[in-house]
Amino acid sequence: MIEPNNSILSIGQQCKLLSISRSSFYYTAKGETAQNLDLMRRIDEQFLETPFFGVRQMTWHLRNDGHLVNEKRIRRLMRLMGLMPIYQKPNTSRPAKGHKTHPYLLRGLRVERPNQVWCSDITYLPMRRGFLYLVAIMDWHTRKVLAWRISNTLEADFCVEALNEAIHKFGPPEIMNTPSRDIRFANALPGNGSRISVHVLRLDRPAPPIRRAHLNGWEGPLLRQHLH
Repeated sequence: MIEPNNSILSIGQQCKLLSISRSSFYYTAKGETAQNLDLMRRIDEQFLETPFFGVRQMTWHLRNDGHLVNEKRIRRLMRLMGLMPIYQKPNTSRPAKGHKTHPYLLRGLRVERPNQVWCSDITYLPMRRGFLYLVAIMDWHTRKVLAWRISNTLEADFCVEALNEAIHKFGPPEIMNTPSRDIRFANALPGNGSRISVHVLRLDRPAPPIRRAHLNGWEGPLLRQHLH
């Protein structure tokens, strides 16, 4: 923004107009010291062996190797290197204490044909900055992803679009099974502005293993096929 060769305004005048100090114009950023570069190399080598090491574990490891470092320094270097440890995420699927639960209405039902039962799921995709949200509509019998959408917000619109697309392609199902605790998808269901008329069975507690088996792992093949 500052033009050193400007014949009308001096560098000082330009800095004053931009409300910055003149010294900041002449400042040259310093690179990392040789010691920090060596620490970064050691952090990188250890992180390849133990990608679950966070700042605290990495600091302990380097201290055990004889390096006098603190967590603040290691946090800055790991952030500079873009290293994010792998760790178990909190379980956000458990209902709050005192939350009303309902019986699982599909227990004992034999799913024997396409379009008999559909289910839905919403998952998040961690990005470098923030998240993207992926919704999918699946057929329980064929285990096929009928429609899906990606959004950068948790508004109900992309759920409605995915559900409408599945209905348009395959016709309405006999039963649409979706968690009622997921308010984003509930907004896409009958009675909330959707043109779709299907029977909804809602579940307010963790699904039985057979249902989770239908849902778990669906996003991997979908992402590999369409997003990578």
